[in-house]
Amino acid sequence: MSHVIDPVTVGDSGPRTEPSCPPREYGELVMCDALTLSSVIKSRQVSCIDVMTAYLDHIELHNRSVNAIVALRDRDQLLAEARERDRQLADGHYLGWMHGFPHAVKDLSAVKGLPFSSGSPIFADRIADADELFVTRIRAAGAIIIGKTNTPEFGLGSQTYNPVWGTTATPYDTSRTAGGSSGGAAAALALRMVPVADGSDYMGSLRNPPAFNNVVGFRPSWGRIPETGFIAQGAVVGPMGRSVADVTQLLSTMAGPDANAPLGIDEDPEIFTRSLDRDFSGTRIAWVGDWGGYLATEPGVLELCESAFEAFGNIGCRVEAALPDYKPEDIWQLFLRWRWWAQLGLVDLYNDPQTRAQMKPEFVWEMEHGIALSALDLTRAAAARNDWQAAVTKMFETYDYILAPSAQVFPFDKATHWPTTIAGRPMDTYHRWMETVAPWTMASLPVAAMPVGFDDRGLPMGIQIIGRHGADRAVLQLAHAYEQATKWVERVLPPSLLPG
Repeated sequence: MSHVIDPVTVGDSGPRTEPSCPPREYGELVMCDALTLSSVIKSRQVSCIDVMTAYLDHIELHNRSVNAIVALRDRDQLLAEARERDRQLADGHYLGWMHGFPHAVKDLSAVKGLPFSSGSPIFADRIADADELFVTRIRAAGAIIIGKTNTPEFGLGSQTYNPVWGTTATPYDTSRTAGGSSGGAAAALALRMVPVADGSDYMGSLRNPPAFNNVVGFRPSWGRIPETGFIAQGAVVGPMGRSVADVTQLLSTMAGPDANAPLGIDEDPEIFTRSLDRDFSGTRIAWVGDWGGYLATEPGVLELCESAFEAFGNIGCRVEAALPDYKPEDIWQLFLRWRWWAQLGLVDLYNDPQTRAQMKPEFVWEMEHGIALSALDLTRAAAARNDWQAAVTKMFETYDYILAPSAQVFPFDKATHWPTTIAGRPMDTYHRWMETVAPWTMASLPVAAMPVGFDDRGLPMGIQIIGRHGADRAVLQLAHAYEQATKWVERVLPPSLLPG
């Protein structure tokens, strides 16, 4: 049985809300939302040294329980960089809204001088020699990179474990997984060990971890954050945070055209610094749920997601059950082929017997299917993706947004690599249990991952808000309105952050 926790009766002493800023103590400083933290740093109500000290102390206290932040840099070096940020501010050299922020980058992305293992023993000793573009942009906005966040091996599987750094847990029950592949980022956010975080998403990695950790994620339209090359594959980089406003601000930093991304969206990211307020009266939303019973779901998931309909109704929306005119099993088949193809950039590792022996079975499975693809298979998969895109476009002629569960199960035992059954139905691949996210990846649509509450065990769940391609700001506006009506992130803190 699932239930929604009443915001005025949570805990013995009322709502579990985060303190206002500027804080009186370091322990309160880490609880500030990112935009407020930015404001008090810029106005010099708190120093960058204070911020870094508070976060490093908090990480030391809490990270061991979840193993979210890995490759943490030397404390003295980080404090020296924070001291330099204070000097810059005193000299009138304000770098941007992330000035002095501690930031940890997902370990699938390169940060110059830091470990870049991708969770694989093959690259356990690899050190990156350059920053990725979005990391360069985050640094330019003033952030100090403190380390990395944990991820599964090569990002495969929505369960964050690997032989290099270990397993990441959700702080809502540290015996259970944080999800993946951005599990480290989501758990770090939930425990207030970073103000905002970056992640990446092919199959729900910016959506499942927010659901399992009661935070906010955003999968942008493909091309919103530059991706090199001439093929719109499924993977995107995106922002995560404790509020939609924080996520939107980080998107404004990460997004924007680049000459090396010829298929990128050519739109000024300044649009994401504007107000998110909007009237949603008369908005029509389609709820796809479990696609008429096609998707296996753990009992309580659908009911908890459907409990969010009242909040959408309170902001003027009408939610109706509706499905696109396309068979979900056909979406799954085209997804598999595109994903197999996407892995072939690492085929040399598979072809070398020494490195192949260090790959987890799921990676070998992906490679072997990818190698078997023919040009005709890819041509048919591309045509099927076009047909699916047309079906979604047709649906948006009637509906303004689409809702779907962010996951099909609640956080499960972190010792389990992946669920082999859901409600008695067998899962035939390592990622079939996350099929709810695949359709929107294949349509390259923007998706906000929002919390919907907790079941009777105190385990969190989330919902996907899906919009038209390129309508990223519109999706974030609806997510913001929903957030104001629910406030799950600030209402229910992880147990280890509660007083006493």
